Amino acid sequence: MKYYLSLACACVLFGFQFSTFNSLQAQQMPLSETAWASVLTCGPGNDLYTSFGHSALRICDTANGIDLAYNYGTFNFGTPHFYWKFAQGRLDYCLSRGSMKHFFVENGYEGRSMSEQRLNLTHQELCNLYVMLEWNYLPENRYYRYDFFRDNCATRVRDMVSHAVGCDTVLHRAAETETYRHLLASAMRDTMEWWRLGMDLLLGLAADHRCTPVERMFKPCEMEAELAEATMGGDKRQMVGESTPLQPSGRIKMHRSFPPVVVFGLLFLLVAGLTCAEWKNAKSYKAVKVFDRIIFVLAGLIGLFLLFMWFGSAYYCTKWNLNVLWASPLLILIAIRMRKSPRWALWLQEAMFAAAMLWVVVCGLAPALVPIILIFSLRVGMLLRR
Repeated sequence: MKYYLSLACACVLFGFQFSTFNSLQAQQMPLSETAWASVLTCGPGNDLYTSFGHSALRICDTANGIDLAYNYGTFNFGTPHFYWKFAQGRLDYCLSRGSMKHFFVENGYEGRSMSEQRLNLTHQELCNLYVMLEWNYLPENRYYRYDFFRDNCATRVRDMVSHAVGCDTVLHRAAETETYRHLLASAMRDTMEWWRLGMDLLLGLAADHRCTPVERMFKPCEMEAELAEATMGGDKRQMVGESTPLQPSGRIKMHRSFPPVVVFGLLFLLVAGLTCAEWKNAKSYKAVKVFDRIIFVLAGLIGLFLLFMWFGSAYYCTKWNLNVLWASPLLILIAIRMRKSPRWALWLQEAMFAAAMLWVVVCGLAPALVPIILIFSLRVGMLLRR
């Protein structure tokens, strides 16, 4: 009985949604023959969350007074427990809809460049896209669970266009061997090296996946390049009919910060000098002991945070994070025991340092991690010496 009741409820709900979709389709279908759609690509901004660019969709029908921008990259800072939900990977983004004029002014205020790729769609495909966007904009449909690599403002645009066309899209750019991590690093080169270090601390093995052409489109500038050469349908139409720059970049370029690899490289040289002095004199300096305890506890706390992001968050890209090999909670135990630490624990930690160094070098993580790991390896090595 419960089964049939559930089935009946499901049918009623599906019928309601289907009828709503049909009524929406009937309401939104009359686009004129001169209407068109385009993909908007915005350049990077100076904030971290804008440093990778942005994508949106535009529907323009001047005959009916329509010129709308659909933006899948909207989130609400006023969401209850915003930062906690963000840390857990449970923050919802939503589709917003506004006039193209407002979207243009907003990005111009931030000084971000903007370009437009007019899509080479048939009238039916354009109507499909418009109806799906309006369907997505309904209050019950506009929210989605954001995923940095697999479900963001760019991948939503990519998928909506693909569904509207209803056929396979062929990407003609050669597949490359770059990983998600490499694609992110290219956007943070020179002026955001400290942010890159933080990003490489948080990301796990999923970020070292070699991207297919479709997967590369999580990044707006990559999607723009892929769409420019893509074809679709049996007639192999070019997906983009015309590309137009709408506004140049007007943002003030950020000054390059002192590179973290230089900072930690100098710190490593200092620590190496003190370690050599201790080794020769067979003497332990009190200030160095305090330094050891501080950095061991700090690394251990970082490791605990990384474990939380691994097991306590919904982000798949923070799982299997091998940074816990060098930022190990075991270092907290070593900080407490110091010279009384079990030798097996010290040798185990040294082996973990070696494995972490291999990962950093092979997968091309931030270069600053190399001197950081060497510093910890030297100081744990001195405990073995003692």
